[in-house]
Amino acid sequence: MDQSTNLGATLDASGVTFSIFSANADRMELILFDEAHSVERVVDVNERTGDVWRVHVLGIGVGQRYGYRVYGPWDPDRGHRFNGTKILLDPYACAISRMPAWDESLFGYDRSRDDRFVNRSDSVSHAPIGIVTGAGVQKRLYAGPQIPWTDTVIYETHVKGLSIRQPDISPALRGTYLGAASDAVISHLKSLGVTTIEFLPIYAAVQDERLVRNGLSQYWGYNPLSFFAPDPRFTVGGAGDAVKECKTMINRLHDHGFEVILDVVYNHTGEGNHTGPTLSWRGIDNASYYVPAEDPRFLCDTTGCGNTLRAEHLFVRRLIMDSLRYWVEEMHVDGFRFDLAPTLLRERGNVHTQSGWLHMIQQDPVLSGVKLIAEPWDMGNHGYQLGMFPPPWREWNDKYRNLVRRYWSGETGITGEFATRISGSSDVFSVGHRRPSSSINYVTSHDGFTLRDLVSFTQKYNDANLEQGRDGTDMNYSQNCGQEGATVEAEILAKRDRLRRSLLTTLFVSQGVPMLLGGDEFGRTQQGNNNPYCQDNEISWYDWNLCVSDVEHLKFVRELIAFRRAHPSLRRNRFLTGQVGEYGLPDAIWWHPAGRVMQSADWAHTRAFGMWLAAPDMLLICFNPTGESIRFKLPDEYMWNWGLGWGGSALEAQPGLGGGYADVAPQSVFILRVHS
Repeated sequence: MDQSTNLGATLDASGVTFSIFSANADRMELILFDEAHSVERVVDVNERTGDVWRVHVLGIGVGQRYGYRVYGPWDPDRGHRFNGTKILLDPYACAISRMPAWDESLFGYDRSRDDRFVNRSDSVSHAPIGIVTGAGVQKRLYAGPQIPWTDTVIYETHVKGLSIRQPDISPALRGTYLGAASDAVISHLKSLGVTTIEFLPIYAAVQDERLVRNGLSQYWGYNPLSFFAPDPRFTVGGAGDAVKECKTMINRLHDHGFEVILDVVYNHTGEGNHTGPTLSWRGIDNASYYVPAEDPRFLCDTTGCGNTLRAEHLFVRRLIMDSLRYWVEEMHVDGFRFDLAPTLLRERGNVHTQSGWLHMIQQDPVLSGVKLIAEPWDMGNHGYQLGMFPPPWREWNDKYRNLVRRYWSGETGITGEFATRISGSSDVFSVGHRRPSSSINYVTSHDGFTLRDLVSFTQKYNDANLEQGRDGTDMNYSQNCGQEGATVEAEILAKRDRLRRSLLTTLFVSQGVPMLLGGDEFGRTQQGNNNPYCQDNEISWYDWNLCVSDVEHLKFVRELIAFRRAHPSLRRNRFLTGQVGEYGLPDAIWWHPAGRVMQSADWAHTRAFGMWLAAPDMLLICFNPTGESIRFKLPDEYMWNWGLGWGGSALEAQPGLGGGYADVAPQSVFILRVHS
């Protein structure tokens, strides 16, 4: 292997070559540590080619602990914050031996004054330290399950929260990579019928100082310390085993037929704004890694997290691409969900849907073949870009989420748009010959209420986050069915159960790719917290006892996913047009309860309606968001059988004849299928 082109730590027979980018540094030192994190040796990084600094060290190998000191101008007014008293983590480190421990020495400036006054205290005892792993010496492609998008059912979850309270696994494994791939968890996931596990960020995250001081945690992990190193928090054997245990989890999920998608954060880092700590990128070359504000002393922030990674910069773009390839080739993941993806498309501050980075992804022989999902918005100017990502990208569809919630909360005048959303959102995704599977449909996600909370609370209860209720959205489109929060009232509980079923049924009969929030299958609650990013406790962890107490709901979710899998008409790869197709029937007919095709005038005032999918398998899906039972007259040409329903819905068929009636219970969905 030609080591001259690599960045990071590269092994060879005689030692390790360390390479690092910095355009504005004057001098560098490589600091080698022993396993107790005491300094063993200081090595001048004295070879420079362009903006890449390099040194080869003989006689060391896998397991070597290391960091950098980078020297250069301390000139905040020009965007330079070099400080040689700070130990810096290699941006390419594939494992982390020690996470940062909060101390004044981690800050490049004197916090008793302002950010222009340098802090010369040495961070050697508190800074993060990398480990040489040998990763990437022999990269290899791994062909995972390769599930078609039309058959994909995503299960979004947190590695720790998934298994930390799982009673049927060893206590030592709970909350770890190995726990997430334990027999008990895999058995549950297989019984659900989901195909693809989407993990919230699992690479190492900075634990915000404010959170730590207040006894909280950066639980979700959207605060990167590394784009390569798996977070040591989730290991059984400690930091040195993070890579091995993470890879074991991924491979074991593959062995059972699951795809693995990672939620990745390349829009910002955990160093925060100009007053944040100096842990890695800031001290290596602040002016290159981050987008400067108009005044270079400050940082542009399109992310709401204090900084914006400068994805248009050649070496930052290379860092992102190398990280993605590492997770595919070395760690064998099957795809990525990109947090605040428009930030990666920004060039000179503006979002460019033909950006250089996007072209690199599309042309890359490795990355163009994995599943790519965009969160298609950020907080910057023109940051909302739903529908603007080209193939092969898919996108989180918040228009779907919001409209489905509004429909089932009783809002009027939106039936037509509801029909558009459940039929694939062609108004958003049909441009550029995209498919219904471009839409990742979801009703709930990690960011917001759980399903149970969505029908139990009309407002958020985020006091535990210690932000005076300022965090988390106020636009939840939620309801409490008559009482806020927990209740024992049978009538309220029955209504909530109907709504949970209706919301999930809508999700799984919609065209597009369904995403289920982990724990919604058995009624997980966050006690009304719609932003538990800092709650590494029972607020976020899955309570597996609910599998017993809410067993009927769990059984229903399993049946619902199986129903989708059994009916190709729910998994089409073309948008519904209403035109006659190969089966001699329109692919979809919108059905009025009176027993006729919906007319244009009906959409403005009709709330209950049917979606008749005529091919290849014939289904009539009746939606009733009202508080009363609605009788549907069925098409006379066919004999109809029960498909899926609950809450008092009933079929009044005519023996041996077609047509009949379906009574659809309040706030329910009733699915009928043609007798074959």
